[in-house]
Amino acid sequence: MPRESTRRFGVADRLKDSAPDKFPPASVSEAPLATLAGRSLLANRGIPLDLDWVDQVRVNTSAVERRTQSHVARRTVKKEWQAAWLLRAITCMDLTTLSGDDTDERVRRLCAKARQPIQHELVKRLEIEELDIKVAAVCVYHRFVETARRSLEGSGIRVAAVSTGFPAGLSPVEERVAEIRRSVEAGAQEIDIVITRAHVFGGRWQALYDEIREFKQACGSVHMKAILGTGDLLTLRNVGRASLVAMMAGADFIKTSTGKEPTNATLPVSLVMVRAIREYAQETGMAVGFKPAGGIRTAKQSLDWLALMKEELGTPWMKAELFRFGASGLLNDIERQLEHHATGRYSADYRHPIA
Repeated sequence: MPRESTRRFGVADRLKDSAPDKFPPASVSEAPLATLAGRSLLANRGIPLDLDWVDQVRVNTSAVERRTQSHVARRTVKKEWQAAWLLRAITCMDLTTLSGDDTDERVRRLCAKARQPIQHELVKRLEIEELDIKVAAVCVYHRFVETARRSLEGSGIRVAAVSTGFPAGLSPVEERVAEIRRSVEAGAQEIDIVITRAHVFGGRWQALYDEIREFKQACGSVHMKAILGTGDLLTLRNVGRASLVAMMAGADFIKTSTGKEPTNATLPVSLVMVRAIREYAQETGMAVGFKPAGGIRTAKQSLDWLALMKEELGTPWMKAELFRFGASGLLNDIERQLEHHATGRYSADYRHPIA
């Protein structure tokens, strides 16, 4: 059999389980969301604030840095397995535009790319038409929620809105709560909220818990992602503590960054957060998702984060229900890498426009 045909068959075979995952309807929300070490986990409902648990959080910074350095050096996938993982990364992507010059037309173009993230010709070359690869969600400001909802209607792609005074999170609480409610009424299916970082600096864990709990109540049945702004939190211990409080308050996801901080998603921060998710799941029997955002721009980086999720939490956290990339430029490089896999040649960036 010719080499090219063999390779294409291998890709299709590896990708049979890479189609976008469906979210369970509200009526079965009590069904297990994931398993960890053989234990079934439910969706997070939150628990009362446990200050003793928060106070006991410790992080060995040197050990975290060694672990992430070795992770990048030794973990990789090749050939058809790499193509399969890159397609999985696409299905876990929150395709994002959060610029001051956003327009309705830009959002519509982004939604069109979300519906067909890979060029049709490349899909045919990879022989993956039946997988119907799409991104998980499109993330926009409240102003564009209705535009995105109309553009994505019938696609199964979710509309996510950043809220609560994004990116600083410093507007009055009542205004932030009202913003959540307006986005939900406009059709947002996911809300990315911003915490008040000053609560973390001052160790005001009850205030942070109450704030996130109020935001969660305003979201109702809509999924809520709590943005910690890890680049501003100064220490990994602060990251671990803030992660734990956000999960106790009922966050469905914890998210690294707004993408607007000087330092956004990094592997050391991500390792601390996913281990907090693991500990919380072991103690409570509830699963919380994870979203790294900001600065993840290459296909290689997406593989690093997927491998981290697999090793630390298992395969349920390699699917859109529990893992997302906050990305704008990442899709461009993934598409280029997939074209190289199919043709043996790298294409120019301009051949893979986003919006």
